[in-house]
Amino acid sequence: MKPSAFDIQRPNSVAEAIELLAASAGEASIVAGSQSLGPMLNLRLVRPRLLIDVTGISEMTKVEDDDQGVTIGACVTTASIEDGKLPCKGLTMLPAIAGNIAYRAVRNRGTIGGSVCHADPAADWPVTLCGLGASCIITGPRGRRSLPVDEFIVGAFENALDDDEILVAIWIPRLSPQGKWGYEKLCRKTGEFAMAAGAIRIDPERPIFRMAFGATEGRQIVIRDFRSLQRRNGVELDEAAVMELLTARGITDPVACRQLVTVMQRAYVRAMS
Repeated sequence: MKPSAFDIQRPNSVAEAIELLAASAGEASIVAGSQSLGPMLNLRLVRPRLLIDVTGISEMTKVEDDDQGVTIGACVTTASIEDGKLPCKGLTMLPAIAGNIAYRAVRNRGTIGGSVCHADPAADWPVTLCGLGASCIITGPRGRRSLPVDEFIVGAFENALDDDEILVAIWIPRLSPQGKWGYEKLCRKTGEFAMAAGAIRIDPERPIFRMAFGATEGRQIVIRDFRSLQRRNGVELDEAAVMELLTARGITDPVACRQLVTVMQRAYVRAMS
């Protein structure tokens, strides 16, 4: 099957892209790496009349680093993060996670912003960024706004962008010197989407104790303070308590629940080691 007919425009600025979106009356799609949109076009799951290619917009490939965190342009590729080309001081988890996403051919084109916008529950970047407490920087005709990633993703394959808005960057807070992180996923084989995924951030100095579960039926499950789920020894989680929490959040399949508990326990142990 081939995609339905569409036009394509390549704006040189975010402002120009927003103008194109506003003029399209909801019949345009933003395209960057096209690792998700391409197959959807071929299967005619989406039929935009206009594709707006934002890969030529320099603002969306910039990376800015400061004492508070790093701002990564939405069009930065996963391969660039994997290769350590970004000034991500104190965020060593980013190259480590990037290098285990899909295959190198996918990482060469796939973008961090595209992954977040696609909002696949099983994708690595959304659950990682939810666990780290990252935020989306959004621009539209009404100005710029920031939204936590766990609020930007409103459901499976659904995000909070209005039809005339663009995700231009992701802001990731820096860990303190005592900050720790962990990430684990369960796949049938290397390169496949996860059957279960867990990301965790432990930063007592702030204090921050976040965890996020991915590969759920809906959007990622985020726990903003997981200290009640720790065992008294502090070196592992109370698996029964985590299981109860997931069940209360709607994870009714016992196998899926067990897998999520297992990956989060591993992520926690990794962070504490």
